[in-house]
Amino acid sequence: MKIAIVGLGYVGLPLSLQFARCGASVLGLDIDPSKVEALNAGRSYIKHITGADIKAMVDKKAFSASTDFALVREVSAVIICVPTPLNKNREPDISYITETGKAMAPYLKKGTLVVLESTTYPGTTDEDLREVLETGSGLKAGTDFHLAFSPEREDPGNPQSVVATIPKVVGGYSPACLEKAVALYSIAIKTLVPVSSCRVAEATKLLENTFRGVNIALVNELKVVYDAMGIDVWEVINAAKTKPFGFMAFYPGPGLGGHCIPIDPFYLTWKAREYGQHTRFIELSGEINTGMPEHVIHRLADALNDRSKSVKGSKVLVLGLAYKPNVDDDRESPSYVLMDKLHHRGALVSYYDPYVPVVRPTREHPHWAGTKSITWNRESIQGFDAVLLATNHASVNYQELADWAQCIIDTRNAMVAIKTKPGQVKKA
Repeated sequence: MKIAIVGLGYVGLPLSLQFARCGASVLGLDIDPSKVEALNAGRSYIKHITGADIKAMVDKKAFSASTDFALVREVSAVIICVPTPLNKNREPDISYITETGKAMAPYLKKGTLVVLESTTYPGTTDEDLREVLETGSGLKAGTDFHLAFSPEREDPGNPQSVVATIPKVVGGYSPACLEKAVALYSIAIKTLVPVSSCRVAEATKLLENTFRGVNIALVNELKVVYDAMGIDVWEVINAAKTKPFGFMAFYPGPGLGGHCIPIDPFYLTWKAREYGQHTRFIELSGEINTGMPEHVIHRLADALNDRSKSVKGSKVLVLGLAYKPNVDDDRESPSYVLMDKLHHRGALVSYYDPYVPVVRPTREHPHWAGTKSITWNRESIQGFDAVLLATNHASVNYQELADWAQCIIDTRNAMVAIKTKPGQVKKA
């Protein structure tokens, strides 16, 4: 079977390699020529995917990459894995999906299966994408070509998260579409979870990430409340999670990051308004989570004030630019928000991240593009008035940090087991 996977990022590339390993002939499509060039040369641009893994599939001729969407005419299935960000008004932006549909539609042939994996609101597949594909191809979904939705479940940085073993939810536009989609994914995925429609599959993904966002908001709120009471929320969580039933541990932080949790609930709230429904619980959780960076900055200001210093003019190091530990993924990272807020208050801001040596251009924070991570050594760390620990990478030597830093604001409880000086560490 020859398939095309559109979008060769953190979702599309691992999926491409998994299908290639399982005997499919995979064509990777991307609008970025530099990614295509790197992949065809057997080079990786994602930390947890090795160049050797890519080269092995390229050498076997099981995988190749291209920018030419006309090659869609040669495949029997297309899987779309493109970004679905929010626009400046925090409304869903599905332009990557619709533009992909427009690019491939003229080359769509009868019998082809099209599957969308990008997280989005219910109705995107059977309304928006279907309309674009039908208009551009002259074919009819469910009759001339097959259409389905199957949400991605990537978890970068988690060694237990393996594409082949993560159960795959699949919803089809029609029963025949579902049958085709199940047959496709059964090549590469061990467990499939068929559902009755594309909309159910779309709603499933939103529930998964809204569940996480709401529970993270709860512990973020409790962090502030318990701090006012002189109670360590981390100790509370560690005690609560010993209960063998009825509790699932979530952890506070400086804000939300990544391509899912900060974005997906807003897709649901936006779509709900179309039906006259108000998602107050979800919107409140978003308000709490987006307010956490401001809380962290206040804690940092208090820590500096205790040392007779102000934020303005202080040298502050943000430790960790990736949105989660042990990955190079900085999408929607709260560290950028923290850096912006510190900069606007007059601080001299630098960052350190072993996985992000140079800041790449981003839609929301283009002004940081090209900024380089500092060098990790005693002289460098000692030169900062405060270190704001935003991402707890396992590769960081936290004892060195304690030995070298003047003041540490810890948002991840990373310093709890480290020998520190009295008053040196403030939790935030």
